[in-house]
Amino acid sequence: MMQDEEQRAGRKEWTGLAVLALPLLLVSMDVSVLYFAVPFISRDLDPSATQQLWIFDIYGFVLAGLLLTMGSLGDRIGRRRLLLIGAVGFSLASILAAYAPSAEVLIAARAILGIAGATLMPSTLALIRNMFHNAEDRGKAIAIWTAVMTGGISLGPVISGALLEHFWWGSVFLINIPAMLLLLAIGPVLLPEFRPPNPGRFDYISSVLSLAAILPLIYGIKEWAANGFSADYVGFIVVGLIFGGAFVQRQRVVPDSILDLSLFANRGFNASAIANSVAMFALVGNAVFMTQYLQSVLAMSPLKAALWSLAPSVVVAGAAPIATTLGAKVNRAYVLAGGFLIAAAGFAIVANVHATSSLAVILIGAAVLSAGLVAVMTLVTEVALGAIPPERAGSASAVIETGSEFGGALGIAILGSIGAAVYGNHVASAIPAGTPDETRHAIRETLGGAIAVTDHLPNGGAILAAARDAFTTGMNVEASAGAVVMVAAAILCALFLRNAGHLDTV
Repeated sequence: MMQDEEQRAGRKEWTGLAVLALPLLLVSMDVSVLYFAVPFISRDLDPSATQQLWIFDIYGFVLAGLLLTMGSLGDRIGRRRLLLIGAVGFSLASILAAYAPSAEVLIAARAILGIAGATLMPSTLALIRNMFHNAEDRGKAIAIWTAVMTGGISLGPVISGALLEHFWWGSVFLINIPAMLLLLAIGPVLLPEFRPPNPGRFDYISSVLSLAAILPLIYGIKEWAANGFSADYVGFIVVGLIFGGAFVQRQRVVPDSILDLSLFANRGFNASAIANSVAMFALVGNAVFMTQYLQSVLAMSPLKAALWSLAPSVVVAGAAPIATTLGAKVNRAYVLAGGFLIAAAGFAIVANVHATSSLAVILIGAAVLSAGLVAVMTLVTEVALGAIPPERAGSASAVIETGSEFGGALGIAILGSIGAAVYGNHVASAIPAGTPDETRHAIRETLGGAIAVTDHLPNGGAILAAARDAFTTGMNVEASAGAVVMVAAAILCALFLRNAGHLDTV
């Protein structure tokens, strides 16, 4: 065992890591690749506000709901085999999405992409652990894995913007195909197969219960936020909670559960996992508004908007090392709380952006917000893993990653729904009497819809200006809500992570 631990990785292992980076990069890019394609999709497919949100968030919901399931399935059928199966599924779903003739088909294709993506992410990390036996090599490989995953979310809008300058919106999906074909061609040669000797039976019922809990719960929350209270929406939430309770109960009684519930007996782990999800909630939820603001309010081209959206990265790049340095000297609970308070300040800046504001204002707000959240995400996994015994670190990592995906999808759903609801209410008063119902509906649904139809109206310029003002008002409200959540998260960290703050004592 010690010999295996000391065995250093060679060229084959590092080349294999580069192969694993391909699917990971694409899966993480697909979370954000549609940010700048919204106006084009709105013009071609005419989605409703609800459909537009589902186009965004169904991918993340399904991905989050199936990560634990697919990790468990990989232990049964082989992690490399599951990775390659996922590559085939991701390719086919990408083609379906690229040529989707309607919003409904695009939503279905994004759901299938989420299923395939859920097979890819846990397989890549599990295979890294099997390929790199030396602790130092493994640490470097996992660091690269993390950098590729987070980098893909930032790179998605840039690649999307570049493609949209020259091609139709479906091209943002077709870029997945060459990388997946390369994975299928050389993956079997460079990647080892791994399957535990006695993995136990795969629990299909738990898999179904996890999805049955997540989808109605998020749908109910999203629709309630967008349209106001309704008994139907409460019913969806209740159904999700019932299935969630059934899922938890089953994990307690089945011998081969897909979720280790004993992790949640540790208060430090719970608070850390929640803090990580909240950070992704804020980061991804705000990114949706920023990209639409640059493109639809400031009327930038997709590529120009994508490049400007990277500008805050100059500031954010310094957040991780600063957080690590502070975390070594100060109780990490207070560093995490400080990160959330910085993020709250960023949200406060965004809450004061208007349609006529300088570009610098939104960029400064995004930079401050992202810097605080990156500081949180740099430390929170370390705190979570330090709060539990080392032998349970694998299960803990799966839970944290699932929470990250779920938090990002929830940010799009809740913050996006708040902004959509405010937009619809404010723009309604600017639509002149006598406007055709179809045009009125398009204007009220989304800013992209307003841009598409106002060119044909005699007073279209005034209506479009009002629609842009309404959008920024919605962005202000969602940013105010985000600031409140960040302050609450800071208090949570300060109160519940103090004892887990010094990992050298754990």
